[in-house]
Amino acid sequence: MKNYLIVILFIVFGGVQAQSLIGTWQQVEEKTCLQSQFEQTDTEKELLPGFGSSQNAVAKLIKFGIKGTGEEGIFSKGVKKGSAMNSFKYQVNGQELLLLDKKSGIMTQRFIIDELSVSTLKIHNASKDCEIRSFSRIK
Repeated sequence: MKNYLIVILFIVFGGVQAQSLIGTWQQVEEKTCLQSQFEQTDTEKELLPGFGSSQNAVAKLIKFGIKGTGEEGIFSKGVKKGSAMNSFKYQVNGQELLLLDKKSGIMTQRFIIDELSVSTLKIHNASKDCEIRSFSRIK
């Protein structure tokens, strides 16, 4: 009975401690440093809803695979395969997400994971705290 309880505690603790980055994520928000520094005026806030979505809707996706490989690209409405798909390797060290070149293994980008839950991923560029990207899990 005691061993059974210990096994259950390890399973629960392991599941709570590390959420999985593996899956497909759709970018829902991206803020540049300029957007983060300046607040919108009242006029901009009033006009923003008037800018409707375009007929050619696109989605920026990033996929993290099981063996440290991934893909990033843009998907257009009505198109099965994404355009400009870039393959990469990735590595997670604590709160750091390192994107590596697929062939050479050289680090190309470094992000800090601000939030990782079952449905949400928020990261920011390690060299620029003001560049924030938010993702929602789709698969």
